[in-house]
Amino acid sequence: MIITRAPFRVSFCGGGSDLPSFYEQYGGCVLGTTIRKYMYITIQNYFFRDRIMLKYSQTEEVTSYDEIEHRICKQCLKDFDLMGVEITSIADIPAGTGLGSSSSFTVALLQLLHTYKGEYISKYDLAKEACDVEINRLGNPIGKQDQFAAAFGGLNYYDFMPNGTVNVEPIIMSGDSYNKLENNILMFYLGGTHSASAILKEQSSNVKAVDKAEVQLKMCDITKVLKSELQKNNVDAMGELLHENWMLKKTLASGITNPLIDETYELAMKAGATGGKLLGAGGAGFMIFYVPENKQADVRKALSHLREMDFNMDNSGASIIHIDRDYA
Repeated sequence: MIITRAPFRVSFCGGGSDLPSFYEQYGGCVLGTTIRKYMYITIQNYFFRDRIMLKYSQTEEVTSYDEIEHRICKQCLKDFDLMGVEITSIADIPAGTGLGSSSSFTVALLQLLHTYKGEYISKYDLAKEACDVEINRLGNPIGKQDQFAAAFGGLNYYDFMPNGTVNVEPIIMSGDSYNKLENNILMFYLGGTHSASAILKEQSSNVKAVDKAEVQLKMCDITKVLKSELQKNNVDAMGELLHENWMLKKTLASGITNPLIDETYELAMKAGATGGKLLGAGGAGFMIFYVPENKQADVRKALSHLREMDFNMDNSGASIIHIDRDYA
């Protein structure tokens, strides 16, 4: 058996500028981190060598690639020309909650299949291949930040170049600043799931309009300021910049926010948060808030009807966490 894992991500600023419709014209940038919540995928030889067994939220046993319902598995197994395998996935967090789970799955699966075939792949090539599968081959109207975050891990600034290349720059801070950032981010689960594709499709279309593109450019400027402030160890700048970014992001597509999200944001801000945002494309899932330590009890009380999740940053990225000697 081989086991790989890829982390989920939290995007702070710049989301949407990683869409081809935007970065191919203007260039884009995102600042975000991965967290210690993961997608795990295992592979082992299946007893029936002419079949494939897949176990995720449902179970599939097939005798040909065309029978596979899971679109990512179908594409990747067909590309790798693999039969006679059993693949199982387990996630720490449900899909559709704004943490990039689909891309974490793709990254972990690709690393698993390369490892199974005895092939090494770099983190950059892993992210690039995951983008090719999801965006080009499957036609999903999504950006590139999720795949690069899952592959590289850590707190990074991502530069999306018009020619399609991506520069990944770690944010360097003192240990105290890193701990302060981790301690002052509170994360709450609103419930529900969303289809990122539908919202991102509208957003991608909208940024072709001049006024929407200007909003996205302002979000990129905020992202660059955040990068600079964090590298100066000014962690408290996170709150105000998250707030500015969220006010702009809400205007990019109709499904990004709703009354529950707006009410939750207002409650948190009145209780002492200095900024926050919904994670992912919009509509449901998780929200984060930057809250000074002396206000955290008040914010937790104001949002006591919601489930809080510990916020711990990951530095490992995509990893092979187990491999039997039979597969080495």
